[in-house]
Amino acid sequence: MENADLKIYNGKLITPYRVIKNGTILIRDGVIADVVTGTIDYADAIEIDAGGKYIAPGFVDIHVHGGGGYDFMDNTEDAFLKIAQTHARYGTTTMVPTTLTSSISDLLETITCFEKADKKNVAGAQFLGMHLEGPYFSMNQRGAQDPRYIRDPDPQEYQNILSQTNVIKRWSAAPELKGAIEFARYIKSQGVLPSLAHTDAIYEEALLGFENGYTLATHLYSGMSGVTRRNAFRYAGVIEAAFLIDDMDVEIIADGIHLPAPLLQLVYKIKGSSHIALITDAMRAAGTSATESILGNNQNGLHVIVEDGVAKLPDRTAFAGSIATADRLVQTMVNAGIPLADTIQMITQTPARIMGTTHIGSLVAGKQADLVIFNEAIEIDTTIIKGKIVYSKSGNNEKHP
Repeated sequence: MENADLKIYNGKLITPYRVIKNGTILIRDGVIADVVTGTIDYADAIEIDAGGKYIAPGFVDIHVHGGGGYDFMDNTEDAFLKIAQTHARYGTTTMVPTTLTSSISDLLETITCFEKADKKNVAGAQFLGMHLEGPYFSMNQRGAQDPRYIRDPDPQEYQNILSQTNVIKRWSAAPELKGAIEFARYIKSQGVLPSLAHTDAIYEEALLGFENGYTLATHLYSGMSGVTRRNAFRYAGVIEAAFLIDDMDVEIIADGIHLPAPLLQLVYKIKGSSHIALITDAMRAAGTSATESILGNNQNGLHVIVEDGVAKLPDRTAFAGSIATADRLVQTMVNAGIPLADTIQMITQTPARIMGTTHIGSLVAGKQADLVIFNEAIEIDTTIIKGKIVYSKSGNNEKHP
């Protein structure tokens, strides 16, 4: 029955336009063929009773470093595949593997591993392309990024990297650095999305960056300037720029710890669901019960502790990475009072749009059949990618024709 149609019925469908309380979806050849109200008979279709649970588009995580005990910068194909499988259990159907600031040799090795693993990734969240986070950052806003490799953009360096691969889809940098505007213009010409990150820019520098391609703010509030004073004068920072520039997109680590509920509510109130992408920014401890872990490469990364639902530096002076999974992001936003339909948009349709892809992100006929089924508590029951079940908690009550 490899090519059999799949019918999922008796579910609350979260579409871009409404929630269909008793809906049915037909999947054919890995694509959504029909979305209807009620239950309709489809000959020869395998049937799944959703049991009144929600059916949403698969979650799209455009900023993730690891999970399941692995980091993408472990530089093994197995790490890529295990991370993809881990996050699929929590509803992620598409992800953008993300690097940390590192040596160029390590970075190129990670890119090579991505290219190999991408061809073998059939049981986990699909890869949409790579996100390079660094090394062109403000030293003052580096966070957990390795200071040994932080520097200004080097045209020979970044042009050489992009000449060797076409899998890089976004690149985070600080727009105030020398050469950062030319960097943004160049990578944008190569089909790569520039993103503001780990930046000490003031409003005027952020605005110039936006005008030259920096249209996304990486993990808003984390690693970026707010209001500052210089010689008694106040200056708006990148956070204020993200709020003031209506068309700037932002991503937020909605684990409830990096940003507490009042800040989640503030970002939602100002930017709205059409300009917010929920991200995990997860490190290797996501999806595990580890109390100690490594941020970055398993051989030479930073030792961290895991407690209170977040990774921290051993002295507990700062966070050292998220351990969130996508379901937790949705739970956190809903618990903060954000409507479920808007929350789902922020983890499906909006991140897909930001990444310039149109074949995923919504329950609409003709889209790729990436779906997730979950209950009122946002506990994942089933994850479907390209029409195939890659994770099932309950067995789904399948009925074969």
